[in-house]
Amino acid sequence: MAAVVNTGSKFLKPQSGVIGIAYVRTNNYSTDDRVYNLASLKRGTGGRSSFNGIVATVFGATGFMGRYVCNRLGKIGSQLILPYRGDNYEPFRLKLVGDLGQVYFHPYHLRDEESIMKCIKYSNVVVNLVGRDWETKNFKFDDVHVEGARRLARLAKKAGVERFIHLSALNASEAPEEAGILKGGSKYLASKARGELAVLEEFPEATIFRPSDVYGQEDRFVRYYAHAWRRQGQYFPLWHKGERTVKQPVAVSDVATGIINAIKDPDTAGQIYQAVGPKRYLLSELVDYFYRIMRKDDEWGYTRYDMRWDPLFQLRVTLTEKLSVNWPIGNLHWEKIEREHLTDDVKPDIPTLEDLGVNLTTVEQQMPWEFKPWTFGIYRGQDPDEPQAPASHPKVFA
Repeated sequence: MAAVVNTGSKFLKPQSGVIGIAYVRTNNYSTDDRVYNLASLKRGTGGRSSFNGIVATVFGATGFMGRYVCNRLGKIGSQLILPYRGDNYEPFRLKLVGDLGQVYFHPYHLRDEESIMKCIKYSNVVVNLVGRDWETKNFKFDDVHVEGARRLARLAKKAGVERFIHLSALNASEAPEEAGILKGGSKYLASKARGELAVLEEFPEATIFRPSDVYGQEDRFVRYYAHAWRRQGQYFPLWHKGERTVKQPVAVSDVATGIINAIKDPDTAGQIYQAVGPKRYLLSELVDYFYRIMRKDDEWGYTRYDMRWDPLFQLRVTLTEKLSVNWPIGNLHWEKIEREHLTDDVKPDIPTLEDLGVNLTTVEQQMPWEFKPWTFGIYRGQDPDEPQAPASHPKVFA
C-alpha cells in the first residue's frame, strides 16, 4: 500500500509496504494578509458585552475628551483600538470601558506612519481627538493640528476607513478675531482652521466637530477658574472685567454623545457641527456664578476687576510661560487668556448638537456638582451637604 506524505508544498516519494501511512503537515500559523470585515460579525443585543460591528481607533483616547468618547463607544458594544505614546500604564485604566477582549492598546507616534497604519488597519471608524492647548519644543500647533491631522486622515483613507471624525474648535479661522491681547489673534484657532482644510482635502467625507469651552471631570475650564494661580488672592482679573465676552460652554458628555450619534448616522458624513451649550452668558456672569457656587462670594472677599490695569498679573502669566513651558501652572498662558476673552461665534447656518438628537445639559444643572470639591471651608467644619440656599443662577445673555 502506498503512503502519501505531504510536508507543506513538497510531496515525498510514495512509500511501498503492507501498511500505508498518510502524513500531512500543515503550517501552524497564518500567512494570509487579508483584512477581514469584522463589522459582519455583529453579536449580542447592543450593550457593553456585545459587538455592534464598529471597530474604532481613537487617537487622543487618554485625553479629557477621549475618555468620555471611549466609554460611550464601549457602552454600545464597539471594539476599541487605543493608540498611546509615552508611559504604557497611562491608558490602561481605559481597559474597563469595554468587555474582555474588546479594548486593545498600541504604541504610536504622530510622525510615524507605520505605527499609525498598524492602529487603523482593522478599523472602520477613526476618531481624531489629538490636540495641544499650548506649544512645546517638540510639538507646535501646526505639527499637531495641521500636519498630524492631515497624516491621520490620509492614512485612514488609504486603509479604507469608512468614517473619520475630527475635533476642531469653535471660532476656528485662518484670520481669527482678536481679543486685544495677542497681536494677530490666537495661533491655536488659526491652526485649527488649517487643520480642518487639511482633513477635508485628504478625507472629504470626514465629520468635523467645533466645540466651545468644554466642561466636565478633569477639564481645563472648571479647574482653570477654580485654580488659585488664576486669581490674585481674592481678586479675579478679567479683560474688560469679562463684560464684553459672551460664552456658550458645553458639557463633555453632550459632545461625546454627539460624536457617537454621528458615527451611527451615515448622513453626517462630510458635515460640520458646532458643539455648543443651550445658553449664552457673559463671561463676567459665569465667573461670578462659579464663585457663588464655591461659597466665595462678596462676604469671602471675591472681587472681579479689569486685567488690563494689573501689570503684576500680566507678569505672572509671562513668567509662567517662560518657566513652566511643558505644563503651565494652572493652565495659565497668554494663548489661553486670548481665547478665553473671545466671544463664541455660533453660525446660524451650521448645525449643532441638537441636530444630532442630543439633549443638552445646562450650566445650572451641572456646575454645582463640578465645583463641589472647591467649596470654601469644606475641610474646616462646613459640610457641603448641609442644607443651604443654592447659588443664584447667572443671567442668560439675550
